[in-house]
Amino acid sequence: MDDFAALRLQIEWGADEALELEPVNRLRAVPTPPPQPSPAPRERVGEGVPRFTPAERALQAATAASTIEALRAAIAGFEGCALRDTASHLVFAEGDPSSDLLLIGDAPGADDDRSGTPFAGPAGAYLDRMLASIGLERGKLLLSPLLPWRPPGDRPPSAAELVICLPFLHRLIALAAPRRLLLVGALAARTLMGQSGSRRRTRGAWQEVAIPGRAGSLPALPTFSPAELMRNPADRRAAWADLRLLRRTLDEDAASA
Repeated sequence: MDDFAALRLQIEWGADEALELEPVNRLRAVPTPPPQPSPAPRERVGEGVPRFTPAERALQAATAASTIEALRAAIAGFEGCALRDTASHLVFAEGDPSSDLLLIGDAPGADDDRSGTPFAGPAGAYLDRMLASIGLERGKLLLSPLLPWRPPGDRPPSAAELVICLPFLHRLIALAAPRRLLLVGALAARTLMGQSGSRRRTRGAWQEVAIPGRAGSLPALPTFSPAELMRNPADRRAAWADLRLLRRTLDEDAASA
């Protein structure tokens, strides 16, 4: 039998490895290798500068802004939120920063994203008519979205996105120092009034809300967004009651000033 035939026979018998010339004791104790020195700890990014979460960096950027213009620049330069990468434009506050009333809407929609202004498009035109019905003008108020960027496809913002972006809104409220808030939309009401701020339970009454970075609470009135009223005409009666309450309150504030 030649060598090739002998090798084939061993493969057929199940031999799958070559044997050494000397037998190997596979039960012998394996000597423990000597301990190696542990590697030196790696420096943090930025030569010892600690890392911060996106929410912490947003809070730092917002707190450092001493004016509304500086706040807008801080938001425009902030890179810690992925919404910035998918949005067409930054949607920042618009109107009179000295107004006693700040309107806060839900996250920007497609029209807001295209124009870079809050409450744009048909919903914005509907809001203008709502305000005009009680003698208010958009230009004499301050309007802001809940977030500065539109979520893709108008999906609801995630909890993480809200946590990152809210310091900018809180700082806007602290800098503008309005006397009252009008929360225009279910998401705005839930976010700023907390889990207990169900608009259906608290609708028709002013509620005190705490704003981080601002001393004392602030009266807020939750109401329906223009988009909601356009979809659900049955809610317009309740929204009209909210608007009349807003008008009466503003008149009382002016009389007591």
